[in-house]
Amino acid sequence: MSSTLESKEHQALRAAVAALGQKYGREYLARTAREGGHPDELWADAARLGYLGVSIPEEYGGGGGGIAELSLVLEELGAAGCPLLMMVVSPAICGTVIARFGTEAQKRTWLPGLADGTRTMAFGITEPDAGSNSHRITTTARRDCDEWVLTGRKVFISGVDIADATLIVGRTEDAKTGSLKPCLFIVPRDAPGFGRSVIDMELQAAEKQFELTLDEVRLPADALVGDEDAGLLQLFAGLNPERIMTAAFAIGMGRYALAKAVDYARTRQVWKQPIGAHQAVAHPLAAAHIDLELARLMMRKAADLYDAGDDMGAGEAANMAKYAAAEACVKAVDQSVHTLGGNGLTREYGLASLITASRVARIAPVSREMILNFVSHQSLGLPKSY
Repeated sequence: MSSTLESKEHQALRAAVAALGQKYGREYLARTAREGGHPDELWADAARLGYLGVSIPEEYGGGGGGIAELSLVLEELGAAGCPLLMMVVSPAICGTVIARFGTEAQKRTWLPGLADGTRTMAFGITEPDAGSNSHRITTTARRDCDEWVLTGRKVFISGVDIADATLIVGRTEDAKTGSLKPCLFIVPRDAPGFGRSVIDMELQAAEKQFELTLDEVRLPADALVGDEDAGLLQLFAGLNPERIMTAAFAIGMGRYALAKAVDYARTRQVWKQPIGAHQAVAHPLAAAHIDLELARLMMRKAADLYDAGDDMGAGEAANMAKYAAAEACVKAVDQSVHTLGGNGLTREYGLASLITASRVARIAPVSREMILNFVSHQSLGLPKSY
C-alpha cells in the first residue's frame, strides 16, 4: 500500500508481521489442523512480539493502538498462509468490549492476559433459531439476589475449548418496559451448567466450532460487562471490529492465493511463453488484485472511523469492508485454483482447501445478504421488508 496512505510505523509493522508469518506459513497451519492441534507456537510468538495486544490500551499491557493495527497484523499473517482466527474473537471483540465498557476490575483481570496471549476469550452470540436476527436471541439472564442466572443455547462458537471464558450475549428484562434487551456476560469455561459439544464441520481448521448449552449457569453480579441499560451499544462495539477483522482475514487469504497463482503463471510454460503472458490468464488475476486492493482501502477506512470513535460511520464502512473483502477473497481463490488447473487441487500447492475456507467470510459473522439489507436500509434509506 502507498506510503501516502500508510505511516512508516504501519509499514514497519507489516514487514515484521510478514516475517513472522513466513517463518510458519500455510503448511504449519494445515498440519496443525490435520493433527487436531492448535497453533500454540505461532500464537505465543505473535504474543511475545506484541502483535496480539496492539489494540489493547497501554496501561493494561497492550500496544495502545487500534483496530487499524490489529487488522493489519491479521491480514499479513493471512497473506503468509497462517491467519489466527482467534484474533478476531479474543483481542478484537472481547478485548475491545472490555476495554471500552468493562469495570476496572474486569479490565485488570482480562486485558493483560488478552494482550500477552496467556488468556483467550470466545464470543457467543449466534443461536440455532436466531441466525442473523439478534432480536430473536432466547438466551436470557435473570437476577437472583446478587447473582445472574443464564439459560439458553448458542451455536457455531469458535475456540470455546481453548478459551478461558466466553463473552455471552444474553437478554435481560427491562424493569421499566418489561421488554428484553441485550447484555454481555463473562462466563468462565468451567462454570457449572456451561456445556459444549463440537460441531462436525467439513471445513478443516485448527479452531473448532461448538454448540453451547447454558443450563441455569450462575454468575456473580460482576460478570455483567458494562451498563445493563447500554447493552446494544456495547454489543455493536464488538461487532464492528469483528467485521473489520473478518475483512482482514479474507484479504489476507485472497492475497496468499493470488501470490501462489502469480508465481505459477510466471513460470508455468505450455507453449512458447509462460501462461501468465496470455491475457485470458493474466487479466482475471489482475482483476482479482484490484478487487483485493479496493477491499483493503474500505477496511482501512472502517478501522480509522472506528478508532476515531465514529461508531455510526464505522458500522456502515465495516459492513461494506467485510462484504467487499469476502467477494474479493472468493474470486481470488477461485481464479488462483483455476490458474493452476489440476495442480490447484493438490495438497502440494495448498489452494484447494481455501475453496471452502474462503466462503466463511461470505457467511460469517453476518451473511452478505444481511449486509446488503443494512446498506439498502441504512445507507440508501429504502424501506424494509421485515
